[in-house]
Amino acid sequence: MQQIKWGILSTAGIARKQMVPAIKEAGNTMLHAVASESGKAADTAAEWGASVHHDSYEALLNDPDVDAVYIPLPNALHKEWVIKAMHHGKHVLVEKPAAVTSDDIREIREAGKETGMTWMEGFMYQFHPQHSYVKELIEKGTVGAVQKMRATFSFPLDLTSSNIRLDSSLGGGSLYDVGCYCVHACRHIIGQEPEAVVGTGRKQSGTGVDISTSALLTFQDIDAVIDCSFNESSLNRYEVSGTKGRIEVPFAFRPDQNPDNGEGLVIVRDENGRETERKTFAGNQFTLQIEHFSQCLIDGTQPVYTPESTHNNMKVIEAVYASQEQI
Repeated sequence: MQQIKWGILSTAGIARKQMVPAIKEAGNTMLHAVASESGKAADTAAEWGASVHHDSYEALLNDPDVDAVYIPLPNALHKEWVIKAMHHGKHVLVEKPAAVTSDDIREIREAGKETGMTWMEGFMYQFHPQHSYVKELIEKGTVGAVQKMRATFSFPLDLTSSNIRLDSSLGGGSLYDVGCYCVHACRHIIGQEPEAVVGTGRKQSGTGVDISTSALLTFQDIDAVIDCSFNESSLNRYEVSGTKGRIEVPFAFRPDQNPDNGEGLVIVRDENGRETERKTFAGNQFTLQIEHFSQCLIDGTQPVYTPESTHNNMKVIEAVYASQEQI
């Protein structure tokens, strides 16, 4: 099988913990190069098992052996380096959010069309099989006509730290960091775009970033409620409520946090709240994501997650933030 040679821009923790193991596990990928501008490239390449290291991002983009790059830089730097990478002839998988405004996403889309390179925003969770099963249940009418969806993603963050999630200049904030998953999940599972958005949130004094955000998304015939926070205990779940019951996905975005087995879990309840089904789903969502994207590059096909959908997700996020400012 043909293998896509990957390069990674930066030594970010998510790359070390999640993406490097995924590249090694996938059958159609190999880790070729890593770049760092902090003098750690050589040590990181040795630790990660990369064949080559580069001491600047530009040098990696000039490496002729790199087919595609993974970009886990701070949010505010995504647009610059995604566009640069594509103009250097590299395909791109960029961490979510792909940029911090819909105008930025539009520029990335234009660069993709201009260069002919393929790019995708890294919402890895959507490739986990538990979500396709939820959609099957909905389509079969298992819970009747869907009326509402609720999605939550929160975790405790040291709000006195210098974490980049608390830096507004780098695209910090709970909605950008974890709430974006909730927005995406509602759009993905419901299969529509919201017609109206109302949001509220709490900002940290000094930094100005939202440490918690809640919003109501009104779709054509379904309502969705999302909430996210840096100031609550860890929770990553969604549930879909219908006229005949509900579907619960208690480890929607991080199935590895399931303390029983690290697997995805889908629970179905009837209209009285009685459990009628409980099913687990195995799979490394990071591996499934990079396998899908790499296979699209090999086959010359488009990923299932499109630039248009990325653009629409950011427009909803912008609408939530705009609504906050009006309160």
